[in-house]
Amino acid sequence: MRVVANDIGIEIDDQGPPAGEPLLLIMGLGMQLTAWPEELVRMLVSSGFRVLRMDNRDAGLSQGFDPLGVPNLPWVGLRHALHLPLTAPYRIADMAADALGVLDALGIARAHVCGASMGGMIAQHLAASHPQRVKSLTLMMTTSGSRRLPHPALRIKMALLSRPAGPEPAAVVAYLQNLMRVIGSPAYPPDPQADRQRLEAMVARAWRPAGTARQIVAVVADGDRTPLLARIRAPTRVIHGRDDPLVRVAAGHDLVARITGAVADIVPGMGHDLPVPLLPHFAEGIARNAARAAT
Repeated sequence: MRVVANDIGIEIDDQGPPAGEPLLLIMGLGMQLTAWPEELVRMLVSSGFRVLRMDNRDAGLSQGFDPLGVPNLPWVGLRHALHLPLTAPYRIADMAADALGVLDALGIARAHVCGASMGGMIAQHLAASHPQRVKSLTLMMTTSGSRRLPHPALRIKMALLSRPAGPEPAAVVAYLQNLMRVIGSPAYPPDPQADRQRLEAMVARAWRPAGTARQIVAVVADGDRTPLLARIRAPTRVIHGRDDPLVRVAAGHDLVARITGAVADIVPGMGHDLPVPLLPHFAEGIARNAARAAT
């Protein structure tokens, strides 16, 4: 279902009882709403949530921004390294306004919010700028963007910036499988066949690398969100993999230290993904954090 949010078209998925506690799930860089596993959605619905998933702008079936062009990522990286200003096609704050617009379009005054990776950056903006709209906040495998935090190894950066061998769906799926092996959970490797089927369905639904490149620039241009964190008042849970090679675990500890009352959930063996064996743990953590909003 598509709604008009922040004056653009945003694709959403709405599951669970209409009178349930609204829970907005915001996914990460280049990922679609389907990256939130259906198993996790079912667990959350069984806990009484009305689960809302959304495709971020420039991803999935939401409105694209192709007229803004494809950014030169090496040039963007150089300017960032030299602390030079960046011009982004849009900002993370704009994507937070999209998320707020989804709630407006559905007539939801307040919602629990869970963001993963870039989605967690969007959620930080949403909770800091619109505290009256966020009942609880769960931040998964994300960061404040502080330059003081450790960076991923060069091989991780190269994998993230690499490209498929060709435009064919099979080549794209192979590329994504390799990327997920590099950044995924060492203790929870996926079943290869199930993983391939999931990625095939994702690529068939949408494959928009130019949109991902624009999102990368938005992330880089957003810079250090540390000043925002002091404004977050919602009960916050930080779920982070102890073995995340992309967003290092120090980023999770940093968020806990800077958000008032935040609770740490550091998961051994977890990388930068949502392993199937950990889905019950994630669902329980989100529900437990939401319950803090009622106290």
